[in-house]
Amino acid sequence: MSGHGLPGRPWRRLGSDRRGVSAVEFAMLAPVMIFFYFGLAEFCQGYMAQKRASHSAAMVADLIAQRERISNGEIDDIFEIGELIMAPFTATGMSLRVSSARRIDASTVRIDWSRGSGMTARTTGSSIDVPDGLIGIGESVVVSESLYDYDSPVDYMMPGITTFSHTFYLRPRTVERVALVP
Repeated sequence: MSGHGLPGRPWRRLGSDRRGVSAVEFAMLAPVMIFFYFGLAEFCQGYMAQKRASHSAAMVADLIAQRERISNGEIDDIFEIGELIMAPFTATGMSLRVSSARRIDASTVRIDWSRGSGMTARTTGSSIDVPDGLIGIGESVVVSESLYDYDSPVDYMMPGITTFSHTFYLRPRTVERVALVP
């Protein structure tokens, strides 16, 4: 009788032993929670970079729309400010372009002047699409564009380069058209 009961007793005790259940549950959940944590951190970094690139394009348009006339050197200085806004992210992947466009007739908007930093300037006289109702015939608009190549430092959820693109349209504040002077 005593020989029959002994072999099953340690297994029964092991099956009813609840010590270590928390450690096993933690071991099962920890990888999932760590995955979510790093994924969320990476998403937040990408979102912050996207917002900074957007702010940079908006700031370039705003600074130029406040002017009556502007020189190429002043535009270059504004582009540098736009790149500084990207901090703490690197500005290496940042491209900016600013243009002045005027509505010629009901369906045509043409470029008066354009400058780019890391992005080709638009050709003077070329057509550009602007949102409907933004400007009337004879009116102008400052168009600022940014492209930012974001490369995640972790490359866990976003393994490649993600390009953020923004375009802002602002009317000149004090004149009908911001003039580009030599």
